[in-house]
Amino acid sequence: MIALLDFLTSGRGERFGLSELARELGISKPTCLGIVTELTECGYLVRDPKTLTYGLGPALIAAGRVAQNGFAMAGVAQTHLERLSATYGTTCTASAVVNERIMVLANTGPDTTAKVGQTYPFAPPVGLMYVLWGPDAALDAWLAKEPTLPVRLDADYLRQVVDECRARGYLVERLTVAGSRLHSVMAGVAAYDLPAEVRELVGELVSSLGERVYLGTDITPRSKHQVNLIAAPTFDADGRQDMVLTLHAGTAITGAEIARRGAALRAAAKAVTAAAGAPSATSWRARPNGSR
Repeated sequence: MIALLDFLTSGRGERFGLSELARELGISKPTCLGIVTELTECGYLVRDPKTLTYGLGPALIAAGRVAQNGFAMAGVAQTHLERLSATYGTTCTASAVVNERIMVLANTGPDTTAKVGQTYPFAPPVGLMYVLWGPDAALDAWLAKEPTLPVRLDADYLRQVVDECRARGYLVERLTVAGSRLHSVMAGVAAYDLPAEVRELVGELVSSLGERVYLGTDITPRSKHQVNLIAAPTFDADGRQDMVLTLHAGTAITGAEIARRGAALRAAAKAVTAAAGAPSATSWRARPNGSR
């Protein structure tokens, strides 16, 4: 399927018949027919009823615009993240859900472990922050995905986490030895394919969804708290949650410092959102409980 789209893209708008496509791709005509039929039904190809030839369809235009905007905004985010990295001497990232995988789009600072293009599963327990500031339907859809690892769901606690993060505009993730290794373990891994006993062992790194997030009552200004990272959302031109910007701590910092860094990250996220052309009213506070 990808090879066929690549071939048509390289053809600069030229259309081809079924026999030509099958011959160029080195596949049988029945196989090729199945592929072009599915792509045509989805709008990625169009079929000329007179010449019986196939060409690129309108769905690719929409997909291309989304991709172009997403990567363009990653470049905007890079500039703001570089400033944060310089100010706090730490690593910052921008990431988003791309083709149902979490993908790193920008990385600044000293730690380049999370390389641009690196992907992670987008299913519980990984990915809460990518649906936190969207509609409740997006959160529900994520929760309904097959978990990559065994997890427990305390619905009341998760609801409190969601509401508090939406109210303050950023998330503060606890630093734990086991939890901080989770993303390293999951990077690029199809956890569904892991042996059951391995999934259970890795699943011990995670207990209840949202448990690693600090609630407001957990943080006091003068006390130090072990913080892994702080995350804030950006929004696209239609007001939908787009990327997540993160500022890593990886150490114990005071509640007052958490608030300062959270405010700085939130300001960077709002600047990226403004550059995307989002409505001025777009914010986490403008959509209580994630409604639109």
